[in-house]
Parts: sequence; structure tokens; C-alpha cells
Amino acid sequence: MKKEIKKTDWKERIHEIIYEAETKEGKLFDVILLIAIIASVILVMLESIKSFDDKYHDVLNILEWIITILFSIEYILRIITIKKPSKYIFSFYGIIDFLSTIPKYLSLILINSHHLAAFRALRLLRVFRILKLARYIGASNNLMIALKASRAKIAVFIFFIVIICIILGTIMYMIEGAENGFTSIPRSVYWAIVTLTTVGFGDIAPQTPFGQLIASVIMILGYGIIAIPTGIVSSEMTKTADNKIHTNTQACANCSAEKHKDNAQFCYNCGDKL
Repeated sequence: MKKEIKKTDWKERIHEIIYEAETKEGKLFDVILLIAIIASVILVMLESIKSFDDKYHDVLNILEWIITILFSIEYILRIITIKKPSKYIFSFYGIIDFLSTIPKYLSLILINSHHLAAFRALRLLRVFRILKLARYIGASNNLMIALKASRAKIAVFIFFIVIICIILGTIMYMIEGAENGFTSIPRSVYWAIVTLTTVGFGDIAPQTPFGQLIASVIMILGYGIIAIPTGIVSSEMTKTADNKIHTNTQACANCSAEKHKDNAQFCYNCGDKL
């Protein structure tokens, strides 16, 4: 009986460290994980430099194996410390963790599998999970709520921009013509998008005075358009801040639900005791 209690306590302790960031150990774990993720991504980038990889291939390989083993241990611990492992395994972050860890093991059995190394860069997405550290959770939650609340407005805005680009591209196709590089309406629409977003690759440029006048108007218009999505999201973030709900990093061991209110004793999703 005593052994079972110790086993349960051990699992709960590991779960608290891995899935939460309220405790000192939990924060330390997230910081170490963040360092490992950044180091892993740097290794992937260095491996893509042929001259550097040829010179330090063995060192890079050893370091990558060390990090891969660490991530593998973490992946296993995440599975065994929750009551329903499938909730984590098939979750967004569970799939990301698996895809970013498995390529190194596949390199042992598959020939020319070095291209799979790019999947290891997916580990960078795990930074978003680490950002549930107590000092960041309020800001990250507010941003997500604001983005969700403003998605309809942003969608309408993007649809409006697409229509504007099609109209302007068609006009430029009629004015400039194929002799000035505007060989088709799709190519002209591409130019309108590049110009409106103030990117300006320069691969196509209007040659006629009227075309240059329209291009100038589009460029000036682009500066104003860029600010609109920022204003939409900022407005929603202000509303979110006024109606702020305090949450913490507590995660349910049964269903892995997060974002519980402060001082919550039971999971809002499954009712299991936190």
C-alpha cells in the first residue's frame, strides 16, 4: 500500500514540474527546456552549412544525440504522468514533440535521411508552450483572446485587400501591357500585392507616367493599410484587459486541460481534482 502511495506521489510531482510553471522546479525545468530547444535549432542551422558540418560533423552529431535523448525522456515522462496519455500524444504539442524527436532515430535505419533534420526545427514551436511561465501567461492569454475576437474583422480586411489588388492589377495590366513586364493579369496582381505591402522586389516596374502615378498612390496607401490589422487587434486587447480573468499554469493530470482560474480546486473540463 505504501509503495502505491509513493508511486502516485512521484507521478504527481513529475507532472507538476513538467506541465506547470508555478513552482520553482517547474520554472527551472521550462528554462532548461528553452535552452535545449534553442540549442537544438542552432545545431540544425549549423548542420545545413556544408563547410561547417564537414569540419565539425562528429561534434554536432554527439550534441544532437544528447538533446534528442533529453527530449525523448521528457516525451516519455509527459506520457506516463497523465491519466489519459492519448490526450497528450494526439494533441498539437504532442504531435510536434514526436515529429521533432523521431528524425534522429530514423537516421539510424534510413539512408539519406538527413533531409528529415529539418523537422527538428519544429522544436521551436515548443517555445509557445514554455511561454506559460507565470510572468508571461497574462500577456499570451490576452493576445490569443484578442486574435480570436478579431479574426472576423481581419478576415474581412484581408478579403478587401485581395479585391483591391485584383482591381489594381487589372488596371495596371491595361495601362502598362506586356511590353513593360505586365504580361498577364495574375502577374499584374502579384505586382500590386508586392507594391501594396511595401515589399517592392523591383522585378516588375511601371514605365508609363500614368502607371507610375498609380504605383505611387498604391505605395502610400500601403503604409495606411499595414496599420489597420494592428489597430483591430490592439482594440480587442484593450477590451480583453478590461475584462481580464486571472489564470495560472495549472494543468489537469486527467485531461491535460490548462488555463484554470486562480485558486481552482477542480478541473473545469472533466471535474477531476487539481
